[in-house]
Amino acid sequence: MRQAISGLPRPFWWLWTSTLISRLGSFVAPFLVLYLTTERGYSASFAGLVTALFGAGGAASSVVGGMLADRVGRRVTLLVAHVAAAGLTAALGFADQPLLIAVLACAAGAASSASRPVVQTVMADLVPPADRVRAFSLYYWAVNIGFGLAAASAGFISSYGYRWLFLIEAAATLLAALVIATRLPETMTDPADTGGEGVDEKSTGLRMVLRDRPFLAAVGLSFLLIVVFQQAAAGRPVAMDRDGLTAAQYGLVISLNGILIVALQLPLGRRLEGLNPGRLLVLASLLCGGGFGLNAFAGGAAAYAIAVVVWTLGEIVHSPVNMGLITRFSPSTARGRYQGIHALSWATATMAAPLCAGIVIDRFGPDTLWATCTVLGVCAAIGYWALLLRKPDRHRHTPHPTSATVGLRRARRHPPRSTPPHTPPTPRTTSSEE
Repeated sequence: MRQAISGLPRPFWWLWTSTLISRLGSFVAPFLVLYLTTERGYSASFAGLVTALFGAGGAASSVVGGMLADRVGRRVTLLVAHVAAAGLTAALGFADQPLLIAVLACAAGAASSASRPVVQTVMADLVPPADRVRAFSLYYWAVNIGFGLAAASAGFISSYGYRWLFLIEAAATLLAALVIATRLPETMTDPADTGGEGVDEKSTGLRMVLRDRPFLAAVGLSFLLIVVFQQAAAGRPVAMDRDGLTAAQYGLVISLNGILIVALQLPLGRRLEGLNPGRLLVLASLLCGGGFGLNAFAGGAAAYAIAVVVWTLGEIVHSPVNMGLITRFSPSTARGRYQGIHALSWATATMAAPLCAGIVIDRFGPDTLWATCTVLGVCAAIGYWALLLRKPDRHRHTPHPTSATVGLRRARRHPPRSTPPHTPPTPRTTSSEE
């Protein structure tokens, strides 16, 4: 644990703390359908529509949040998104008209998701390349810890009224905003100090991102695996029900994923540093596809649990290494836009996975779905091999704004009059691929 958390800058930990706080209060999204059908008495179709609008708003705002992070600043974008999310979430808990509920759900989903690509952008700004895989492992660990505890406590809180879920989430979001406002500095890179990255500082649109073919290839491969990972919530419940497993057995199986992430993410994240990211992503893709493929041979809870262990190991490896890869492709002056496009692919995959799972299971059965997951995992592994291993490494390396370089910028802009300016030596940093 000491090795996993050592050496990271203090602003990173304040950002990590704000993420954990907001995730500990993430009650609304997983309980929105139950709230609308049980508490409000709406139909399942209306609840599904509202949930889809919540996700659609988040998908669109991911790109907008990334663009704003590059245009107006990371810190301002995070604060506006958090404050807006808190107000809209609280208002959604008091809405009683169907149209108003739908509009507020879409807006709340947009505000809640707008901050996600910005958080990863700030982490990339703060953490040197050699430590980013470990930093993203800590981030992913915090997300899962917070979400797991929130899901476990939401049922108890809802017994006192579902409205408390909305109010507590709004309060947690405001507390996270307070941490950002008081402790997190602005990390947006000045285009004049990028060291010749070749990025047009006036270009704040998406054209440069959509022309970056290697980056889009990485996003596409990530999309394939996210579709597979989402089958844990989309296709697996149906398959386990058809195999006659009880709700208690299903609960034990799904809890294994969170337990493994909490137990293994930090130690494995530490050991992933310095290893070849291409090989790690190929391995993660094969573990993911193979793990879900094992579901085709499962007939009981134990076999499903073995499958969970296999693909969870793939998830533990893939998530931080993939986030580090996306960051390496991103110029420092355009990180927000790059992270926004990646977040959009994640949101799109999250919405597409249940639809695809339902169609495949209804027409061809669960075994075909698991075979498809295996094929997608193998395709992703081949894609990562072709992108990262077949040819020499061509990834862009962006300069990291360390405290030394920040001090150097200030010295250049405001040199002392009495003594000549002194330029401190720039520390040498090594990236994971070196």
